[in-house]
Amino acid sequence: MAVADIPRLAPLSGQARQLVVLLHGLGADGHDLIELGHQWQPWLPDAAFIAPHTPDPCEGAPMGRQWFPLTLRDPAEFWRGVTYAGPGLEALLDAELARYGLPASKLALVGFSQGAMMALHVGFRRPTAPAAIVGYSGLLVLESGKGPESLKSALRSKPPVLLIHGDQDDVVPVEMFFFSKEMLAAAELPCQWHLSRGVSHTIDEEALRHGGLFLIQAFGLPYPR
Repeated sequence: MAVADIPRLAPLSGQARQLVVLLHGLGADGHDLIELGHQWQPWLPDAAFIAPHTPDPCEGAPMGRQWFPLTLRDPAEFWRGVTYAGPGLEALLDAELARYGLPASKLALVGFSQGAMMALHVGFRRPTAPAAIVGYSGLLVLESGKGPESLKSALRSKPPVLLIHGDQDDVVPVEMFFFSKEMLAAAELPCQWHLSRGVSHTIDEEALRHGGLFLIQAFGLPYPR
């Protein structure tokens, strides 16, 4: 995964003490999510924000990218996809932490849609728990044909999680939000959550606020005035 063209925001303070990695959805690229960093910077002045582009072009969106192909015709493609893209994302996270001279505990993963699938998949399997995982409009992907026990047996860490979803999402149906929440609980991984009323497959202002406040809490920072 190339790092030269990654959209980045340097910390407002001039010294990176946290790293927030923003993972875009299917058919988008890093430019679509780096705006979250602009919105959260006043609350997280010591955070560096990066929004990597995935290495694979998206077949249905020539100018966009994808973590993995997704047709929604084969239930097993979710698991094949996250396990295919996971190692590349892991390597990127380690390289970026080294770039900023930060320990793995100062990492936060924020994903939207397919990016949320990746954040949840990789975050639980890192040897050092990320400070936080925020999943917007996504899905917890379980091993094909298996239940929450498969996640429980694969766990390497238990980072705090926030799931946010629109109740009118017509791309990743809200039922996937409830499924993810229930599977996390069954794997003894309770999470915080927020359901955005009347919101489709997007991040509204309230969801943005909840995500930012969750990151503040996870990094142990003072509540904004």
